[in-house]
Amino acid sequence: MIHTMENEDLRVQIADKGAELISIFDKKKKREVMWQADPAFWPRHAPILFPNVGKHWQNVYRIKGKEWRSSQHGFARDLIFACVGTETAKVVHELCSNESTLESYPFAFVLRVSHSLEGRILKVCWEVENPSEETMYFAIGGHPAFALPADRYGECSLFFEGKESLTYHLIDPAGSGTVMPKTYTLALKDGCYALDTLRDGDEVIAEHTFDRDALVFDGGQIEKARVLLPDDEPYVELRGTGFSNYGIWAAPRAPFVCLEPWAGRADNYEYSGLLSEKPDINTLDAKEEFVWCYEIEIL
Repeated sequence: MIHTMENEDLRVQIADKGAELISIFDKKKKREVMWQADPAFWPRHAPILFPNVGKHWQNVYRIKGKEWRSSQHGFARDLIFACVGTETAKVVHELCSNESTLESYPFAFVLRVSHSLEGRILKVCWEVENPSEETMYFAIGGHPAFALPADRYGECSLFFEGKESLTYHLIDPAGSGTVMPKTYTLALKDGCYALDTLRDGDEVIAEHTFDRDALVFDGGQIEKARVLLPDDEPYVELRGTGFSNYGIWAAPRAPFVCLEPWAGRADNYEYSGLLSEKPDINTLDAKEEFVWCYEIEIL
């Protein structure tokens, strides 16, 4: 089922599958902001990544004295959430652990996802609850994709207010989906980075920004990022605090860009330690809960 929220500025739609945001239609400018899941490039809109973000090394992680198989970005994005609250300007979904989830993730959990609309701002919140008596470990992240004009993609840019540069890592080019150790610098001009050639100083890393997959930013560097259309037209701003990691990605040559606030991320290359000791893993003690929120403002 698809749930719709609407005001004089925006019309927003959320699906029960994955509690996924699938549409933000700007009524004032008469355009769809979200990527519409063209399977020729990438068949999703804004999946929720849980209980892992990215991949574990060799698709295996270790906890409770054994190895567990995992899949990229976890299972939540492919499951049907229960809609537990619908209001004029708010939709709440819930997913609970069950026999099927326990086969690949040995922790009880409750994941609640809320989407709230006010004016031109959509607020997305994730509440993770540990209902059990044991400590649980997890990562969680967002993956919203914003549509860009295909014929002028290279004229679009990202703006990071107050930043002169950012540091990032790349994904293993051999296909493991894990994060390589080398650190690169993303130089910004007046806070802006054009979606074109990817460079590290004078070194050309890739002809196009995402030819090497996602850019992975650690250390809580990004709390606010803005997408600019050609001629520096303000388009979308995503804001969120408390996220240890951040991804920016698009399928190669696809007319969209993903701004991805993450609490945790893919394994480091060749990581074989315990899940509980993984960098940036989230720890939730018995009966505790965490809440993360971010906002999407349509400019």
